[in-house]
Parts: sequence; structure tokens; C-alpha cells
Amino acid sequence: MSNVAMNRNNATTNIDWWTLGIMTALITIGWFMIYSVGYGKNGYSEDLIEFLTKTLVGKQSIWVLISFIAFIFVMVIDWKAWRTFSYIVYGFAIFLLLLVPFIGTEIHGQRAWFGFGSFSFQPSELGKFGTALALSSYLSTYSTNLQNWKSLLTACGILLLPIVLIMLQPDDGSALVFFSFSLVLFREGLSPWPFILGFIVTTLFIVAFIFGAEWVTLTLLVLNTVIIILSTRYNKSYWVMGYILLGSIGIMGIIQGQLGWVIGGAAAAFLAIASAQWMLSKKMSRQIIVQTLFLLFSVLFCFSTQLVTQKLLKPHQKARFEVWLTPSKCDPRGALYNVLQSKMAISSGGIQGKGFLEGAMTKLNYVPEQSTDFIFCTVGEEQGFMGSFVVIGLFAALLIRLTILAERQRNNFSRLYIYSILGIFLLHFVVNISMTMGLLPTIGIPLPFISKGGSSLLFFSLMMAVALKLDSHRYSV
Repeated sequence: MSNVAMNRNNATTNIDWWTLGIMTALITIGWFMIYSVGYGKNGYSEDLIEFLTKTLVGKQSIWVLISFIAFIFVMVIDWKAWRTFSYIVYGFAIFLLLLVPFIGTEIHGQRAWFGFGSFSFQPSELGKFGTALALSSYLSTYSTNLQNWKSLLTACGILLLPIVLIMLQPDDGSALVFFSFSLVLFREGLSPWPFILGFIVTTLFIVAFIFGAEWVTLTLLVLNTVIIILSTRYNKSYWVMGYILLGSIGIMGIIQGQLGWVIGGAAAAFLAIASAQWMLSKKMSRQIIVQTLFLLFSVLFCFSTQLVTQKLLKPHQKARFEVWLTPSKCDPRGALYNVLQSKMAISSGGIQGKGFLEGAMTKLNYVPEQSTDFIFCTVGEEQGFMGSFVVIGLFAALLIRLTILAERQRNNFSRLYIYSILGIFLLHFVVNISMTMGLLPTIGIPLPFISKGGSSLLFFSLMMAVALKLDSHRYSV
């Protein structure tokens, strides 16, 4: 019997043990970190019922058991069922997202959970799983082509519906995760231009937020004018000398506090030089049109960004961007407090860390949300650089294994699904660890398998279970 035939016959037991081992290691590390966060000064009660129902790690233990049962369930059912029922799972998730604003439990100003006694369930986690299934099912149909506008709009509709419903809760962090599906769209042939435009827009937003729209406008005017001058085939020295003269006058205006007049002068210089080059060389007309349109778009976007951040964003949303981009202007006892405490906890661990249950900042709960969004602080304080490196290394290994699993699939649905969850894990991992170190804004995104949270643990485990089940049948079409 050939190797392929043997693999087909043993598909139900052909589990990728490397990936399963990495996942198990992350869950185990997460359990110990949550145990440490909730340990406190006096340890835990010896009463088992009280331990399981009233402590962080006790509740997490119950969810670990539930996730294990769900994992086994996925392993024993037919792998084809996930494509067959993908739209049903997606529809049920949408139904729950529609329902939660009306009967959900409000926590920290967000009505994003269903409460069941001391436990809670977040339907947005089911939304991620359902969207991964539905999008993979749609993209794997023979008639779908992302170069076709109808197919592209349908795929975007599958993504945008849960995003809109989650934003109504409002839960910015969970909504952001759905943009991770752009990875699978790109893998399936979506043009890179939307991603390039997104990068340009993000860069403009960051620069405009830090320096102000006026300074960005002046910089863009100067750069575009210089590009036109350097692109001309005629005597450049006269143009350069003239522009240096105008630049000197502009610098004097800035020193005198006349930034508005300087911007007006730079705009007039750009229009004059662009018009002159247009008349001198028709070959430059296309370049000048492109530069002018880009300049207009950039300037309008920068000023609209300034308007949105000042007038439309809620105070807590604006504070997130200020902490991220302009921390020197923030109150260390206010909006900046979480990030400062997080950095202190991580840096205090040194190379080897303070040891398990020995983290002072962890025990005294100096970092808010330390068991969920900021769980990486506990890793950094108690396990130090070496422990943090191990956790980051495990996540990197998980992402690499998922990439390997995706690329070796013969079934389109399986490949697309694994790439979908790869994007989800990648975004969660990068954003969560970056925000604990102040590299990205603080938003509610947990660290997979490590942060406390029953809903997230359950559906991260389900995502992985389905991926491993599909991979075990990778020789099937």
C-alpha cells in the first residue's frame, strides 16, 4: 500500500502533534500565570467548590475542561461537517450579536456578554469562529473570484456584518480582530493596493496626530515640489535656487509664528512650479496629476483626522491614541497609568524573573486587568526575559506550524480556514504583547490560551481543533 493510501486510511489519527503540543504548552503556561495573578497574599481556600467557583484560576480550570471536551467532540465528528454547517454557525453567531445589546450583561461600559451566574459568554468570540468558517466556505466555491467585484463585495459583506454589530456594543478591540481576515483575502489573490493604501492612511493618521495636520501639510507640499523640480529635464539649478530662496523666507515665517502664511506660500509655490513644468514638458503631466491628487487626498485626510480626534472620538478613545502616540503629554496617574505599570512589571523581572508567585506587582494587583489584557506583565515579572522569550517563541512556532498546515492542504476550504485562524492568532499575539509595552494603543484583545477568559479559551481551542481535524484529512479533496 502506498504512503498516500496509508495516510488516507489513518486520517482520523493523523494529528499534527507538534501543533497540538504547542497549544497545550500555551494553555498550561496561561493556567499557571492566572493562578499566580489570583494567588494574592493569603493563597487560596482549601474548599474545592469555593476554589472552582470564586477564584480566577478555578473558573479558568472549568473552561479548560469544557475546551478539552469541545476539542474531543471536534475530533470525533466528520471533518466535512464544518464546511456543510459553516453558514449555520455564522448565522447563529450573527443572531447572538444582534441579541446581546438587548439582553446582554454590561461590563466596563460594554454590553458584549451574556451572563450566567458567576460565568459569562462573549458572542463576538463565536463570531470570529463563524466568520472564519463562512468566509472560507464562500471563497472555496468554484465561482468565487476576488478579481470580480461581486465576489469581493460579498466577501467584504461577510466580514463587515459582525464588525458593525460588535461596534454597536461597543467593543473596538473585538471588531479590530476581523480585519485579520485580510490575510486570507490577500493569499487568495486580492490586489495589494488596498493594503498599500491602508499603510499610507495609517501613516498619515499617526504623523498628523503627533505633529498636527498643518505641519504634515507643509511637509507634503515641500516634498512634492522638490520631486517635481528633480524630475524636470530642464535647467534644475534655477528652480533649486529659487526654491531655496522661498524656503529661507518660509523658515523666517515659521520663526515668527506665521505657519498659516508659510503653508499658503508653499501651496502657491507648488502650483506655480507644477504649472510651469506642465507647460514645459507634456511628458510630466501624468506625474503632476498623480502628485496633485495624492497631495489633495493627504491634506484632506489629515485635517479630517484632526477633526475626528478632537470632535467625534469619545474621551477614552482619544486617550488611547494619546497614550500611544504622545505619552509625554499624558497624566501618569490617569490614562497613562496602565501602560506605565505594565512596563514597570515587565522590566522588573530582569533576565530570569522574580520566580513563580514572587511577583510583587502581580500579587498587589498594580496593573489593572492583569489576568486578561495585561497577562503578559505577569510573565515578564515572574519569569523575566527568558520566560517572555519562551512564550513569544511558542507563539512564533504556532504561527509557523499553522502556515505549514495551510500550505500542505489539498482541499481549498481547509487551506482557507487555516489561513483565517492564522490571521486571528497573529493579530491577537502582536497587538496584545505590543500594547503591554506601549507600542500599540491599549484595546481589549486577550493573549490566546494565556489570558483569563472562558469564551476566548473555548473558541481559540475550537479553532485549533477544527484546523487539526481538517489537516488530519489533508489528502482528501
